[in-house]
Amino acid sequence: MTRTGECFCGGVKYRIDGDVYGARQCHCSRCRKAFSAQANSYARVDADQFSWIAGEDLLVTYPAGGTTGKQFCGRCGSTLCGIVEGQVHGVTLGCLNDDAGIDIKAHIFVGSKAPWEVVPDNAPHYDEFPEDISQLDAR
Repeated sequence: MTRTGECFCGGVKYRIDGDVYGARQCHCSRCRKAFSAQANSYARVDADQFSWIAGEDLLVTYPAGGTTGKQFCGRCGSTLCGIVEGQVHGVTLGCLNDDAGIDIKAHIFVGSKAPWEVVPDNAPHYDEFPEDISQLDAR
């Protein structure tokens, strides 16, 4: 399946020619700050099936100069993806143009969620990061 995604201003666009898998929501305090939301909704992609189709020059990586972190649009601030060892590891679900067929597989770091947040019961809850990550990343 081919999916596309873009930032809020439309300056940065990407294409995924493959699966989006292992969808999860992270409820930790760091994700709340990084995404200005109660949780981060994120799914894995294979780096060789991901490509930037516009606005790659607008991307900012945090932390700067790092090989692991987040990439966001320097114009509008939308967080688009996570990188590991300099390659795209996954995408934020909110920036996908078509999210049909994606189901959240887990809620992680529920043990540190905001006290006002009500976590949905649509997937297993983990107080921290699951010991066996392969459960999350199964296709």
